[in-house]
Amino acid sequence: MGAIPEARAVTRVIAASPSVDGAGVHLVRSIGGRGLGMLDPFLLLDEIRSSDPRDYEPGFPRHPHRGFETVTIMLEGAMEHQDSIGNRGRLVGGSVQWMTAGHGILHSEMPKQDRGMFWGLQLWVNLPAKLKLTTPRYQDIVPSRVPEVTGGTRVLAGVHDGAHGPVEGIYVAPTMLDATIAPNTTLTHELPAGHAAFVYVLSGVALVGSEKTAVSEHELAALGPGATAVARAGSDPARILLVAAAPIGEPVARRGPFVMNTEAELDQAFADFRSGHLTDS
Repeated sequence: MGAIPEARAVTRVIAASPSVDGAGVHLVRSIGGRGLGMLDPFLLLDEIRSSDPRDYEPGFPRHPHRGFETVTIMLEGAMEHQDSIGNRGRLVGGSVQWMTAGHGILHSEMPKQDRGMFWGLQLWVNLPAKLKLTTPRYQDIVPSRVPEVTGGTRVLAGVHDGAHGPVEGIYVAPTMLDATIAPNTTLTHELPAGHAAFVYVLSGVALVGSEKTAVSEHELAALGPGATAVARAGSDPARILLVAAAPIGEPVARRGPFVMNTEAELDQAFADFRSGHLTDS
């Protein structure tokens, strides 16, 4: 493959670090840890992948959120969610959920399967100040609603090869592709010049960016400026998650389950939670 003049270069590669969250779920974290605190507007990226129930069964019992959005991508297995405003559903392999926490929500996310691989990711996306106290909402997307274009790319959000992803109405105008790249094949995707972007490798090794930087499983490549995101597989296939969105460019104050603009707003979020008013509109 020759050089693509406007291809985005890899600015850094971050190896996901082991972590434990929820009630004792073992996962790896690439955004939101010491290696990469955030990549505006992305606040956190976790991956859970295990066939040992002890790693995932504890789940994420009822907990609060305010001021940002959570994106759950299920690749294999099943997860059940329910919340304080009456929503309840089951995410299976291939499902996507985009939850806007807004002014406040209490919810749980619990694995629901007896055996087999549990494989999912959760991405946290910031909200601008004007939307941090918006009304919570869900976009629960079943696998059949996610288009797959020739070559094995599932379009979760944005547009690729003429296919429109089902996630809609999001402030940061995201792109999200779950792409399986065949051996010696290249994925090329045009992106808005101002959008932050990264490639997270789910399996195999991808050669990413203008310099064909080798990025392995459980590694994240942050991309610099440019018009095009490029990833290539070598002699073996690679599976990647390509994500991009418009930066918000506002101060970020975060503590536990809340993400606001100031420490005072965080203090208010915790006070509202303790008093039982977090979910008040």
